[in-house]
Amino acid sequence: QVQLVESGGGSVQAGGSLRLSCVASGYTYSSYYMGWFRQAPGKEREGVAAIYTRGGDTYYADSVKGRFTISQDNAKNTLYLQMNSLKPEDTAMYYCASAHKRLWVWSVFSPNEYNYWGQGTQVTVSS
Repeated sequence: QVQLVESGGGSVQAGGSLRLSCVASGYTYSSYYMGWFRQAPGKEREGVAAIYTRGGDTYYADSVKGRFTISQDNAKNTLYLQMNSLKPEDTAMYYCASAHKRLWVWSVFSPNEYNYWGQGTQVTVSS
């Protein structure tokens, strides 16, 4: 079992920044990928950033490329998402998730491929 706890969400104005954190505990050594997903009301959950935990390769959705940065601190078992130049359309509940198997590159943003999920942290961006 793996437990994931997100923090760092909040309300900011457009153009502002936030850093989300996700602390992992349990059988974290078996993780292959960790990702950040978001879900706005009435919309499907979408992947925004992912990292191959065993090599550091990173992946970003086109909508956040150049604005968001995913990183990990293995010593602290913590995943981060630095979000800059935030836009109102970034408003959503943000979730971190871990996948405990190898994934094809085209599936790193498929929620069904992830085994464990955090409870989410709300990000609200006002114009």
